[in-house]
Amino acid sequence: MGPHQEKLHLGIAGACGRGLNFRNACRSLPQVRVHAICDIDIKSLPKTAEILGASDIFVDYQEMLEKSDLDAVILTTPMPLHASQAIAALNKGIHVFSEVPAAVSIKECKDIVMAAQRSDALYMMGENYTYIRENILIKELVSKGYFGTLYYAEGEYLHELKGYDENRLAVRNLPPEQIWRRYWQSGIDGITYGTHSLGPLLQWFDDRVAYLTCLGSGHHYFDHHGKPYAQDTSVMLCKLAKGGLIKIRMDLTSDRPHATTNYQLQGTQGCYESARGGHENHKIWLQSEGEDNKTWINLHELEKEFSPNWIDTNAAQNSGHGGSDYYELVEFIEAIEGNCSPSIGIHEAMDMTLPGLISQQSIAANGNPLPVPDSRSWE
Repeated sequence: MGPHQEKLHLGIAGACGRGLNFRNACRSLPQVRVHAICDIDIKSLPKTAEILGASDIFVDYQEMLEKSDLDAVILTTPMPLHASQAIAALNKGIHVFSEVPAAVSIKECKDIVMAAQRSDALYMMGENYTYIRENILIKELVSKGYFGTLYYAEGEYLHELKGYDENRLAVRNLPPEQIWRRYWQSGIDGITYGTHSLGPLLQWFDDRVAYLTCLGSGHHYFDHHGKPYAQDTSVMLCKLAKGGLIKIRMDLTSDRPHATTNYQLQGTQGCYESARGGHENHKIWLQSEGEDNKTWINLHELEKEFSPNWIDTNAAQNSGHGGSDYYELVEFIEAIEGNCSPSIGIHEAMDMTLPGLISQQSIAANGNPLPVPDSRSWE
């Protein structure tokens, strides 16, 4: 904080859209203040500033960094902007909380790592699905040894977005490359938006992807311009550095009911399957309940005994993504204050982002297995 500040000054880029999801978290933290906001939606800026309590309003991000007295920024902008905006803030010694993924190219990943290493400021990526209640509970059980040795997991992100994209393409009569989701998420073959699926699994394994292969199901959907979407379902098979195996499936175009994220985990002494589409229970089996017992139990039956105390914070109840938008921002602020290290710092962010980028190379080479860089070697 500046010498005359009583609170940590936050700036939010993309404030009029996704940035508004952090309003309850910001209001509940007495040590922070949303000092500045930035968005290209000029008409919505004044109302958004009123909602967030911001005194400085900007349309240009660089101008916000130059003119506003900021300690940290929250980047809730489109994914192709994350890297350049993070680097610009780090170069000015401003702490960065970035939405996912961290970058859209390997070069951008290297540039962020270099900027973070040069800077005294902190970088954290906000993969909110690692803070989902059930994922936190599995992480606790894994850390206490109830799953034994982990060796296999699956993660899925099934979120049909054609209607979301088509409305913007048709109304504004724009080509696909000018609608960022249509191009960066559903216009490129491979796992373009994989951190929601991969992130929690890497935390459970406490590992990184060493090699991967990726294949797709082909093109079966076209936009109103007649241009194909990316291959409907992409599957990435990941070999971890310590030997585990992970399968990631992403599908943003197939016509189907909404399912979003699904997870499975297998260890030598336990296994877990998440509820699919909200129609089932999150189910778990643990050998510690009896070696002859092969009956699933509801994961939530273990909440009282194994959930960390912070998971029931009242302030999280009205925050987005099941309270995870609150929990991740709290961790970011505590890390700035020196009370902890971010669970998704610069290298963990790369561990979650790089496999998706390498998958795009693998699928283009008909599934050729490829190594995944370790950002820790980019000194």
